[in-house]
Amino acid sequence: MHLHILGICGTFMGSLALLAREQGHRVSGCDQNVYPPMSDMLTAQGITITQGYDPAQLDPPPDCVVIGNAMTRGNPVVEAVLDRGLPYASGPQWLAEHILQGRWVLAVSGTHGKTTTAGLLAWLLDAAGMDPGFLIGGVPGNFHRSARLGSTPFFVIEADEYDSAFFDKRSKFVHFRPRTLVINNMEHDHADIFPDLAAIQRQFHHLVRTVPGGGSIIANGDQTSVRQTLEMGCWTPVTRFGTESGNDWRLEPDGTGYRVRGPDLPPTPLDWDMAGAHNAHNALAALLAARHVGVPPQQGLVWLRDFRGMRRRQELRGTVRGVRVYDDFAHHPTAIQATIDAFRPGVGEGRLIAILEPRSNTMRLGTHRERLPQALAGADRIWLFQPPGVDWPVAEVTAALGDRADWRPDLEALVAAVVAEARPGDCLLIMSNGSFGGIHTRLLDALADGEETG
Repeated sequence: MHLHILGICGTFMGSLALLAREQGHRVSGCDQNVYPPMSDMLTAQGITITQGYDPAQLDPPPDCVVIGNAMTRGNPVVEAVLDRGLPYASGPQWLAEHILQGRWVLAVSGTHGKTTTAGLLAWLLDAAGMDPGFLIGGVPGNFHRSARLGSTPFFVIEADEYDSAFFDKRSKFVHFRPRTLVINNMEHDHADIFPDLAAIQRQFHHLVRTVPGGGSIIANGDQTSVRQTLEMGCWTPVTRFGTESGNDWRLEPDGTGYRVRGPDLPPTPLDWDMAGAHNAHNALAALLAARHVGVPPQQGLVWLRDFRGMRRRQELRGTVRGVRVYDDFAHHPTAIQATIDAFRPGVGEGRLIAILEPRSNTMRLGTHRERLPQALAGADRIWLFQPPGVDWPVAEVTAALGDRADWRPDLEALVAAVVAEARPGDCLLIMSNGSFGGIHTRLLDALADGEETG
């Protein structure tokens, strides 16, 4: 079968392309923004990528066109698919019908932590010799790719609540039919399609309805929004985790870290390299999902030490002149604050300089802008970029933070300003859910140029 994927460089669609190629299909695709790491992974697998949406790419016609949720009516190639009557499907639909059918799906859902938790879960199953398949919205360091078929029934998937396609406004995760479901947390996000938290809870309720009675739901027991969603109707045993006393499995403070306590596990230190309370929650969720398919938590805690993290999650991109440049995917106020809090203890005597691009659709709408000052307040110095398409003034945020915050509307000017004030020991924490114009490499190159001329 020849699949042609519209929007192939998105994290979900690119990963689907890798799975289809591994399954033996001929795969091609197109996108408007073709950039690494996804473009590199696709090209390495022999997948042809067309830049842009010229309908000529449909000649000769493929057997099926898989349409990403970023594609809209009016797009030339979308219109050509419809006019010519070509077979088409959404990405989640094609995945469910051709990859997930008959498999034990372990789905990781929630507003925050999906990618890291799914990467952790895939690693735990792999370490246990289960050779799982997976599709994750990022690249786990233990696998160096975002998706694979695997050789056993187990399949780990990052289950996103965003819509499936312009013709299917259901959340992607409704297609996946998991037997093991993690609900990490639930907040209002994706304001371009969800007017409020209640709308998101309704979609999660639809997901809960697909989990069989013989399955398992691993749910954040600390969050009211998760509890309310399960109270809408649940037909599956629920294991609750969190820090509060009523949970089945608990995280307890242990000096600068945490220990895990459960019904069949005495208090045991969570000994690994990923910092922050949010990552401790991610770890416990992954341990419990792995437990449902037979991995003892005691053994899973040992294997956590070998987890190499995710690309774009607390990822060190380089160190020049004693200045460390980190990349992180955080783009929601809760995730931004959690990331800053996690970095804070490791900064040492230098400064934590946060650099944020408000790029997500929710950020572009300004839905959470009033929460940004508090989310960024833990950094010593704050820089915001005003990207094209953001119509609200980011200067509102920097003004609320006072003299330690500033902004720039031009990327080159932003790089120059940051480099001019950076000094040895500083930690530059760059947060965006996009490529941010390659700012990480630009900063490292500019710091190196300063070293050569200094």
